[in-house]
Amino acid sequence: MGARFLEMVPAMNLNSLVLCSDEKIVRVLRRTLGDLEIGVELCSDADAALRQLTRRRFEAIIVDFDGEGTPEVLRSARNAPCNRQAVAVAIVDPIIGLKSAFELGAHFVLYKPVSIERAKSSFRAARALMKSERRRNARVAVQIPVVLRNLDGGPNMKVTTLDLSEGGMAVGIADRRHPTGRWQIAFSLPGTEIALELPAEFAWEGTTKQAGLRFLQAPPAATLQLREWLKRNSPDAEQDDPPIRCQLTDLSLGACYLEIASPFPVSSRVMLCMRAAGVEIRAQGVVRVMHPDKGMGVEFAQATPEHRGAVEKFLAVLSENRGLLPELLVEPEGLEFETAVAQPSSDGSDDPLLQLFRRGHLTTDAFHEALRKQRATPPAAANSAAAGASA
Repeated sequence: MGARFLEMVPAMNLNSLVLCSDEKIVRVLRRTLGDLEIGVELCSDADAALRQLTRRRFEAIIVDFDGEGTPEVLRSARNAPCNRQAVAVAIVDPIIGLKSAFELGAHFVLYKPVSIERAKSSFRAARALMKSERRRNARVAVQIPVVLRNLDGGPNMKVTTLDLSEGGMAVGIADRRHPTGRWQIAFSLPGTEIALELPAEFAWEGTTKQAGLRFLQAPPAATLQLREWLKRNSPDAEQDDPPIRCQLTDLSLGACYLEIASPFPVSSRVMLCMRAAGVEIRAQGVVRVMHPDKGMGVEFAQATPEHRGAVEKFLAVLSENRGLLPELLVEPEGLEFETAVAQPSSDGSDDPLLQLFRRGHLTTDAFHEALRKQRATPPAAANSAAAGASA
């Protein structure tokens, strides 16, 4: 059976809910968000914000921590089905500290006094994440035959998609079938010669004859092929923000640390592109540590022999060219709210950089001091230590 397209779901403008009564901050936010083409729904008190969260979908929730009811607004956003995946930005006094804001669910922190320059930097990163999260969940209604191979040795299945997105697909299921667990799925993208094989798991079961499959750690090449196909077949697809240039400071076989002014939140999924002396690596990863205004640590999502070989080759290039500054571009792929999906890919016992990422109690200063000590310690083996990528 060939593919059959159904109706397309139109794209919407990016919208933000702002809870703030400080007129100076509001003026900066309106100007900054307006320049970034992000709509503003201003609420001067928590009750008004809570009402809006139940009525409308927002791509961003921006709250001033000096206002009353801020914790309740952030908690309600996480519990509201339509706003659960909104990007949360907290505006805080430096004396409050980061921990309380992040514990309440903030993804980005903007310090007072709020300047236009700092706000633009933070909201550019937030907008890139907002777009990626919406793109990931945007669905093209299309019917495609899919073969599901049971990884636990059970019988295989043949199903037909109801819709397809970057993060998964909805499929039709025959009566009395209630599949669970992880599967290897195979399908071809309509109108192309691209055949994809992806690991996936059943994520939900509908009340009728349908279920949802979520893709698990798809190879970077497959992710890009699927993304391009979805763009071509969704007439209202919006243009992605360009990748953000940052500096690679530390690299191991399992992780890297990047200097970036507005790092992405912990558990963000990112795509990295590293280039040096004609060698290029594309790698997917998950942000494990984040230090506002400084940088972030990313654990690579794949632990395949091919990925390991590519990183070893890149490390060799950096070792042979000590004065070479590698080029690194990063773009977000979305936020992870499912704990199981964001689990570490390995225990990191043979990777000092990964071990450092998992010492979660460290302050920013203590983390960077430990990172400097790692750089000064000669690795015991080329494949078991972080290599400094810059002085």
